[in-house]
Amino acid sequence: MHFAAAGVAAGHYDVVVAGGVESMSRTPMGSSLANGGRPYPKAFLDRYEGKIPNQGIGAEMIAQRWGLDRLALDEFSLGSHEKAAAAQDSGAFDDQIVGIKDQDGNTVLRDEGIRRGTPMEKMASLKPAFKEDGVIHAGNSSQISDGSAALLFMSAEKAKSLGRKPIAKVHSVALAGADPVIMLTAPIPATQKVLKRSGLSIGDIGAYEVNEAFAPVPLAWLRDIGADEKKLNPNGGAIALGHPLGGSGARLMTTLLYHMRDKGIRYGLQTMCEGGGQANATILELL
Repeated sequence: MHFAAAGVAAGHYDVVVAGGVESMSRTPMGSSLANGGRPYPKAFLDRYEGKIPNQGIGAEMIAQRWGLDRLALDEFSLGSHEKAAAAQDSGAFDDQIVGIKDQDGNTVLRDEGIRRGTPMEKMASLKPAFKEDGVIHAGNSSQISDGSAALLFMSAEKAKSLGRKPIAKVHSVALAGADPVIMLTAPIPATQKVLKRSGLSIGDIGAYEVNEAFAPVPLAWLRDIGADEKKLNPNGGAIALGHPLGGSGARLMTTLLYHMRDKGIRYGLQTMCEGGGQANATILELL
């Protein structure tokens, strides 16, 4: 999406469809390690003292560093499902979803990952996934999902000539990197960078979408940015809606865009952690 916006701004093209797709059910986690695969070269391992980056362990490290206990993570995760269920029931997602037909001819129009009415006792019974004494488990992590999302970018002149009214414009963008071993904290410096670049403060932002790869990611972000939790992922996040990797950025942006439109919010912010300890951040302005 950053490339699309930059290309339009540079005049390289007038209209761009930007998005992504992922079928995680067809690509098992850890498949790059199959048959002796080695995704990290010796030079990398030497530099980081043999520590192999692992997102789950990174999430455990964040929870420990920011003092986030399992109860806080589980409560946040249940809240994600509750917000997503409420948004789904209210029809908030209806304009965002293009139905597809499954192999039986049924049209799929609703996200399937939302868990309704899950008791805290059920969450408490789930076993840690990455460390025997850890706090990260299936219930406070994003789901393995299949999905796709896309957005239409256009220059103001082209939109006018076609008689199209844009919903919002890209106000500011930023990229940042952080520790590639802990991996998931880069949304914090990316957000700080985009706010500085935009001349806005976090108080000017009416809604934020921060990817819920694991519950510690948005919770650590909240603490360091000093943001209002009520504005965070107001319609639920990846813990409830899924995290199809290549399509997640566009899904987050779509959800933010429609929420801004529906609630009359002038500024919205999206940020998402990525591989290798990177993140991007984008501020949208409603038109």
